[in-house]
Amino acid sequence: MPQFSVNTHRFDPYRNFKFRIKWDGKYVAGMNKAGALKKTTEVVTWREGGDPSTSRKMPGKTSYDAITLEAGVTHDTTFEEWAGKVNNYQGDASMSLKNFRKDVVIDVFNLQGKKVLSYKVFRCWVSEYQALPQLDAGGNAVMIQTIKLENEGWERDTAVAEPAET
Repeated sequence: MPQFSVNTHRFDPYRNFKFRIKWDGKYVAGMNKAGALKKTTEVVTWREGGDPSTSRKMPGKTSYDAITLEAGVTHDTTFEEWAGKVNNYQGDASMSLKNFRKDVVIDVFNLQGKKVLSYKVFRCWVSEYQALPQLDAGGNAVMIQTIKLENEGWERDTAVAEPAET
């Protein structure tokens, strides 16, 4: 069975470096790295009284891992503004209960720049924000800022279909 339904001649999977992150209806510029989408379902083990030698397993609570986003440090304040809605230097009284959660979209593109996959991540909020990395006067690296997004689940946008390659 072919791995691609439209481009049946294609064998190689998509690359992981062609992606964009969107929230509030617009793409966030300069994204360097995005963490994996991962969910885990607990296993509930139980035994019936009439069959004490065998245990059975059934699904329990599902949890979704936080997603870490990284971007190069610039004058763009997108990460900082969102992180400030959860907690800022003025304390809990200034927390924005109205706007601290956002739905995030992760779009993946093929090498031709056509969107091939899209995932919607629901009710995200910033649990950790790093404005600057450790600074090193002898180094030669790009400064990266980081946010960690807690979320309440994600799903694939099935409206995004495999594009025909030309």
